[in-house]
Amino acid sequence: MPELPEVEVTRLSFADRIAGARIEQVRLGKPLRWPLGCPPAELVGRQVQAVRRRGKYLLLDLDRGLLLLHLGMSGSLNFAPSQPPPGTHDHFDLVTTRGVLRLNDPRRFGAVVHVEEEQAPGAVKLLGALGVEPLEEGFDPEAFHAGLRRRKAPIKQVLLAGDLVVGVGNIYASEALFLAGIRPTLSAARISRPRALRLHGAIRDVLARAVAQGGSTLRDFSNAQGESGYFQLEAMVYGRTGQPCRVCGTTIRSLRQGQRATFYCPTCQKT
Repeated sequence: MPELPEVEVTRLSFADRIAGARIEQVRLGKPLRWPLGCPPAELVGRQVQAVRRRGKYLLLDLDRGLLLLHLGMSGSLNFAPSQPPPGTHDHFDLVTTRGVLRLNDPRRFGAVVHVEEEQAPGAVKLLGALGVEPLEEGFDPEAFHAGLRRRKAPIKQVLLAGDLVVGVGNIYASEALFLAGIRPTLSAARISRPRALRLHGAIRDVLARAVAQGGSTLRDFSNAQGESGYFQLEAMVYGRTGQPCRVCGTTIRSLRQGQRATFYCPTCQKT
């Protein structure tokens, strides 16, 4: 599943190229997770002003309204001057004066939703419960610690929930917890202030490095220019079950938390 770094890398790979483009046509394929929310013809003639990100959503600001894009579990975007005829898994084309933005999504859990404004009920339903952005100034370390103290759930699950801090998905939660030396099963409420501040820094560090590396390509992720990511090559614990820890040599272990695989070093992350 694309996580925050992959979505941000995707945004960066086409935001400047599509800004200022006018929509000429909207092509829909098989139904996605949610309906578009308006007749496709209504978008023709509108101008794309900017592309933002909120959590794992991309927001295409139009001169009237905006489009919310989510990549779901297997989606990817490609932006090119032209596109070949749509394939089996190509479900949305935004044809503009600067190129065609295409959503490919084999599992169809992604979505493209039009809303008139960010405060519209449809947008609030999708974005309203999201936590603070971890790479922005609003991610305050003291507020983060205070939020952890109110949660009794395991820290890994708290990070994945997305209502305290948004976008720390499975890969990067495992990596940040390793960097902070915290066992993923530890109750968030038991994390001391110094360790919470260390985790805060680890989250920012891991996500920033992942964006710089182009995200993680575990199966088929690529940005809107078709380029793969490389962060997975430097992962300390994620996907390394049975391999020696890069720091202490202890065998990396894995467990299941909320139907997701968690990876950790039992020596570097004792508690």
